[in-house]
Amino acid sequence: MEKEFTAHETAVIDSGCKIGKGTKIWHFTHIMPDCVIGTNCNIGQNVVVLPGVILGNNVKIQNNVSVYTGVICEDDVFLGPSMVFTNVVNPRSAIIRKDQYKKTIVKKGATIGANATIVCGHDIGEYAFIGAGAVVTKSVPPYALVVGNPARQVGWMSEFGHRLHFDDKGQAECPESKEVYTLINNQVSKK
Repeated sequence: MEKEFTAHETAVIDSGCKIGKGTKIWHFTHIMPDCVIGTNCNIGQNVVVLPGVILGNNVKIQNNVSVYTGVICEDDVFLGPSMVFTNVVNPRSAIIRKDQYKKTIVKKGATIGANATIVCGHDIGEYAFIGAGAVVTKSVPPYALVVGNPARQVGWMSEFGHRLHFDDKGQAECPESKEVYTLINNQVSKK
């Protein structure tokens, strides 16, 4: 039976992985044992996906990203070039802490910009947008726009990736999709 995904000849895919139909794996990428990768994902050049990682459908990982054990990316997640996940809070070379890996969940539709760092144990909410170079040290709510080091929230984003500007009634319209969003008690939802 022919495989239903595409992998460049320089990619290494270890045993026990499940890779969905239509997924593309590019040059010098290593998919380590027991990973689950959904359909129609695009995994860029020089990416490492460590054992047990779960990627949903339509996940896009740009070049030079390491996705460490403990990371789960839901559907439609975008991981920008050279962004970084951690999986241990206090790493030391001489001390083995594999039993202390912390889980990080990146929820559906979230974007993590180039060179951003996500400190382990902090989840990224649905459709959140992490700006390039941001250092995330706490969980990020759905639709939030965070930037800086340490990352701080500076606004809200639509599902199409546009900044939302709420009126005095707590309503905003995405300029591209025309979908309306509501802000109540510091939480955004789509009408």
